[in-house]
Amino acid sequence: MSTYHAAMELLSTKERFIPNYKCDNRNNVVAVFGGPKSNFCLYMADILCIYKIPQLIYGSAPEMNNKNEAPFFYKMFPNLASQYMGIMKLLLYFRWIWVGVIYVDNEPGQQFVHEVLPIFSEHGICFDFIGNFPTMTFAIPMSEMAGENHFITTLVMGSTAKAVVVHGEIQTMVILRILLWDAEFKEIPMRTKAKVWIWMAQMDFTSIDIQRSWDVDFLHGALSLATHSREVLGFRQFLQARDPASVKEDGFIGDFWEQAFGCSLPSTTEGMTDEGICTGKEKLESLPGSVFEMSMTGHSYSLYNAVYVVAHALHAMYSSVLHHRAVADGGRKKLLRQQPWQFHEFLKRVSFNNSAGDMVSFDQNGEIAAGFDIINWVTFPNKSFLRAKVGRIDPKAAPNKVFTIREDAIIWHHIFNQVQPLSLCNDRCHSGYSKSKKEGEPFCCYDCLHCPEGKISNLEDTNDCFQCPEDQYPNNDQDLCLQKHMSFLSYEEPLGITLAISALSFSFMTAFALGIFIKHQDTPIVKANNRDLSYILLVSLLLSFLCALLFIGRPEKMSCFLRQTTFGIIFSVAVSCVLAKTVIVVLAFLATKPGSRMRNWVGKSLANSIVLSCSFIQTTICTVWLITSPPFPDLDMHSLREEIIPKCNEGSVAMFYCVLGYMGFLASVSFTVAFLGRKLPDSFNEAKFITFSMLVFCSVWLTFVPTYLSTKGKYMVAVEVFSILASSAGLLACIFCPKCYIIVVRPELNNKGQLIRRPNERQ
Repeated sequence: MSTYHAAMELLSTKERFIPNYKCDNRNNVVAVFGGPKSNFCLYMADILCIYKIPQLIYGSAPEMNNKNEAPFFYKMFPNLASQYMGIMKLLLYFRWIWVGVIYVDNEPGQQFVHEVLPIFSEHGICFDFIGNFPTMTFAIPMSEMAGENHFITTLVMGSTAKAVVVHGEIQTMVILRILLWDAEFKEIPMRTKAKVWIWMAQMDFTSIDIQRSWDVDFLHGALSLATHSREVLGFRQFLQARDPASVKEDGFIGDFWEQAFGCSLPSTTEGMTDEGICTGKEKLESLPGSVFEMSMTGHSYSLYNAVYVVAHALHAMYSSVLHHRAVADGGRKKLLRQQPWQFHEFLKRVSFNNSAGDMVSFDQNGEIAAGFDIINWVTFPNKSFLRAKVGRIDPKAAPNKVFTIREDAIIWHHIFNQVQPLSLCNDRCHSGYSKSKKEGEPFCCYDCLHCPEGKISNLEDTNDCFQCPEDQYPNNDQDLCLQKHMSFLSYEEPLGITLAISALSFSFMTAFALGIFIKHQDTPIVKANNRDLSYILLVSLLLSFLCALLFIGRPEKMSCFLRQTTFGIIFSVAVSCVLAKTVIVVLAFLATKPGSRMRNWVGKSLANSIVLSCSFIQTTICTVWLITSPPFPDLDMHSLREEIIPKCNEGSVAMFYCVLGYMGFLASVSFTVAFLGRKLPDSFNEAKFITFSMLVFCSVWLTFVPTYLSTKGKYMVAVEVFSILASSAGLLACIFCPKCYIIVVRPELNNKGQLIRRPNERQ
C-alpha cells in the first residue's frame, strides 16, 4: 500500500495528492529509482509502467512476469545468472560440495531453489539441508515465529556442512542475525557452529535498533558477492561534511542522526534540557561499521551510477532537441513537452566512464554491463568490519578469467585456525582409493574402497581406479605408476653366466670325449656297437650344449628363429642315435642265436636308416613350423608385475609342443627298448648304460613340462636351458664316460678278448 501510494504521489501535483492529476509542469518525473527490495519494484511497476516512466532498479531486480512492463526496467544490478555461476564456481574452487542453503520464501527464492540448485547438483554439489527463513510479520503470532526460528536454527547449526549459502535480500541480514543470536543459547558444539556464510549480492549488512549491541563476529571469514564497485573520489569527504542541518528538506538525515548517535535534534526538543541534544558536531566516522560504513557499498555504487545514467541521458536528449531546434526558447519548450516514453531511447544508448573510471552502459536486456566482486568480511573487536575484495566475476573477461580469486588474501574464521575449512559429507578418498556410493545417501556421501589389484588412483575422490600403461606398474600404495624394467636371461647376471659357463664346459668335455674316440678309433671298445653312431651322437651332444647359448641374451629375430627348431632337430638326432644303438645291441644279441635271420638286419644301413628317418620327421615338423608361423621377438608386459620380459613368441604353440612331443616319443621308444635289453649277457652291455641315460633324459624332460609352465620371465628360459644341459649331460655321462674311463684309465680292458668274455669269467 505504501509503495502504491508513493508511486501515485510522484504523478500528482506536489503536496496535493490527487491521483492521475498534475497541474505543475515544472516538477515532472523523468525516471524513478527503485529498490533495494524486489517487491518494491514490482508494486512500483504496476503504477509507473502505465505512464511508461523509466525505472532504474539498484537492488535485486525481480523477474517481470508481465512482458509489457519489462521494457521500462533498467537494471543497475548485473545479470543474476552470472552471479549464480560465480557462487557455483566459488563452491567448486574450494571443493565445498556438501553445503547448506537458506532462502527467503518468496518468488526469487523459490526460483533459486527450483531452477538454480539443480544446476549446482549437476556439477557435483549436493545439499545437507535446504531450509527457508522464518516468516516475520506482525500478522504471525510471536510463539509461531519462535517455533520456526528454533527449527531452522537447529537445522543449520546441527549440520555437518561448513559452507552455508544464503539467498535473500537486503533485510535478510536482520533475520540471519536473529537466527545466529538464538544459536548462542543452544547447546551446540562450537566446531559445528562455525560456518562459512556465503550470501548473494542482493544482501547487505543491515540491522535494527535492538541489534546495535550484538556481536558481529559471525561475519568474520564470510564470503559474499557484491555489485562491482570502486571508491568514488571525494565520497568520504562528502560524508564527513554531513550534518543534520546541511540539507533542510531531507528528513531522513535527521532521523538517522538521532538513531545513530542516540541524541535528539534541537528542532524536536522544545522544552527539554540541553542534556541529550545533538550538537551537530558528531562525526559519522566515529560510528562503528555495524552502525554506519564510510565506504561506498555495492548498492550505493549502483545508485550513484543510476543518477549519472539519468543525467547523461537527459543531457543527450537536451542536446538532440537543441540540434533540431535552432531557437533556444523553442528548444526548451520542446524539451518540456517530451513524453516519458521518448526518454527510453536515450537511456538505452547511455555509455560513459564514471568518476571512478568504470564504463557504464546497458546490454540488450536493459541490464548494466558489469560483474561482481567477491568480498571477504573481516571483523574487529569494536564491532567494525572490513570488506576485503579477494576476487572478481567478470562475464566480459576471457573464459579463463571470468572467475578470479586470491585465496591467500582470504581470512577465515578463527575457529578454523586460518586453514581453509572443508565442507564435505565425509573425508575425501585419498589416492589409492576410489569412491563407492552409499545406498540411500546423497551422491556426495560415499565410502572409500582400496583400488583393485593392478589399478591405481593418483587423485583424491576419484570415481574409479584405472590401469597403468602396459610399460608401467602400480606401486604398493597404488597411487603411482612406476616404470617396469626389462628382464631377460643375460650374460651379465650370475644365472646367465653360470649357465653359459656350464654349456661351454660340457661342450669342452664332449669335444674331449670325441677326441678320445677319434684317437682310439681302432680299439675294440670304440668299434663296438657302431663307431659312426658314436661320432654322430657326440657331435649332436656338442651342438646341443652350444645350442643352449641361443637362449641366453636378449631375444633377437635370428635367435628366436633358430632357438627351438635347432634344439628340436639336434636332440632328435641325438635320441635317434641312442635308439639306433639300442636296436643294434638287441639285434646283435638275437643274431648270435643259431638259425637266426636277424643277422641280415644288423649293420650300418639299419643304424643310418633309423637316424635319418627319425631326424627327417622332426626336421619336417620344424620346417612346417618355420614356414607357417615362425617364432619372433616379442615383449611380455603382463606376466610379471614389475618387469617387461623380452621373449620369443613361439608363433604356433601347437607346433612347439609337437616338436617336444615327438622328441618325447623317440626318448620313450629308446628307453623302452633299452630297458628290455638291459639284462642281455654281454661283457660290456651297452644297453644298461643306454637305459640309465634315457632314464635321466626322460626324467629331466618330464620334470621340465610342469616346471616350464609354472615359471615366468627369464626363469622360464633358464629352466629350458637347464633341461637341455642336464639331459645332454646325462647322455654324455651314462654312455661315454664308462668307455672313456676304460680307454684312458684301464686300457688293459680295451681288447677284443675282454669284450667277448662273459661277465662271470672276468677277473
